Amino acid sequence: MKRAIPLVDLSQFIKGSAAERSAFVKELGDAFHNIGFVGVVNHGISKALIDDFYAASKGFFALPEETKKKYEIPGMAGQRGYTSFGKEHAKQSQVADLKEFFQIGQEVPIGHPAKSRYPDNVQVMEAPDFADLGSQLYRAFENTGSQLLKAIAIHLDLGEAYFEPRISYGNSILRSIFYPPITQEPASAIRAEQHEDINLITLLVGASAGGLELLNMEDEWMAIVPEEDEIVINVGDMLQRLTNNYLRSTTHRVVNPPKTEWHLPRLSIPFFLHPVSEMDLSCLPSCVTNDNPLHYAPITAGEYLDERLREIGLKK
Repeated sequence: MKRAIPLVDLSQFIKGSAAERSAFVKELGDAFHNIGFVGVVNHGISKALIDDFYAASKGFFALPEETKKKYEIPGMAGQRGYTSFGKEHAKQSQVADLKEFFQIGQEVPIGHPAKSRYPDNVQVMEAPDFADLGSQLYRAFENTGSQLLKAIAIHLDLGEAYFEPRISYGNSILRSIFYPPITQEPASAIRAEQHEDINLITLLVGASAGGLELLNMEDEWMAIVPEEDEIVINVGDMLQRLTNNYLRSTTHRVVNPPKTEWHLPRLSIPFFLHPVSEMDLSCLPSCVTNDNPLHYAPITAGEYLDERLREIGLKK
């Protein structure tokens, strides 16, 4: 089966020669420009940590509904803790996705100027390892994501360190998503309706079941099937906006399985890498040309996130 997305090896960028680093930057930049998605191996995220967080997530979602709802925090727009089934929908759809999820956010030290901006993460008494493993995985994703953004900054001629101050203690989110078994013919909903991500880049460790598809330039849906120990990375709308559509935030969805597999739940762990709220998302001058005129008005990352959370039904 032909791969839907290219595959790159992050160790070539982190440990490689100048030629290998340069080749990696080109491969990643081309993939993000042409497809908006890429698979990454040798990404430095421990398989044992991923497996442990999967197991802890399964334990959490197996808890009774009334127990999980204790961890749904009013007024938090789903940014910390639990969000119950059917709350979120794609921005162009009013039909809720067939999922529930739990979110873990940025943690900053006491005394840090950004401390008041980030609410504490939610601890689950009935699943004591869940939040701790999530925090460890959060840091690992943050580290890998920062390496990928270094390569993108080089590709955009911004200098390797361009994103560093903009993502240090950024508003990133680790989301554990549970799609329960399908018990009856869904009205019109699928597990996750077609959408684009809000953030700079998303890092996704392989889901427990298939269903992820991207919409290619020919308007065809293509299945993304990650191999063992591969993570899938895609461009979010913030990076597309910053680059004036040069890097592509590609539409994707999670379709329902064949009827014979309706009894199988699906667990998926994406990490949405966000910058700090004050990052300026104004289009980079180098990405505005006669052939690609300016597409977006200036906005900060915080303003943009707020706007999008309202569109998907998480914020009133």
